[in-house]
Amino acid sequence: MSLQSVQADLAIRAPDLVIEVTADSTATVQTAAAVHNVEPGQIAKTLCIRVGGEVLLLVTRGDARLDNQKSKAAFGGRPRMLGPEEVEQLTSHKVGGVCPFGLPGPLPIRLDSSLKIYDLVIPAGGDTHASVRLSVDRLAELCGNQWVDACQPPPGA
Repeated sequence: MSLQSVQADLAIRAPDLVIEVTADSTATVQTAAAVHNVEPGQIAKTLCIRVGGEVLLLVTRGDARLDNQKSKAAFGGRPRMLGPEEVEQLTSHKVGGVCPFGLPGPLPIRLDSSLKIYDLVIPAGGDTHASVRLSVDRLAELCGNQWVDACQPPPGA
């Protein structure tokens, strides 16, 4: 159902975007980067986190990690990752296919500034074999254009 919810959402909000369904899994950053022949950082991973009582989605580059100091400053508290069952309940997407599209209800979405170095990014498409190629600007437009500095890119990136 998750892939279908993403297809329905994008058909309305971004009908020009194509959801790429692949034979090989794109469930991890490394496999997605290999399947799409891009750098791991270009895989836009979506983290489902809780800060205090609020749940939100954070879209960041695939090779970045949440930084405790930065994320506390960005969100006003320490973020905690949600478990797979809660992620699926809140997003309708299984871990490995979580994306900011096709959500069953509104969730705050933040984009990490580490994504800004790329022109093209590839978030999941609601399934472990589905992805969407789009510009960072288009991703920001579709996600509400709310930027934060909460993640640390790998050394040298």
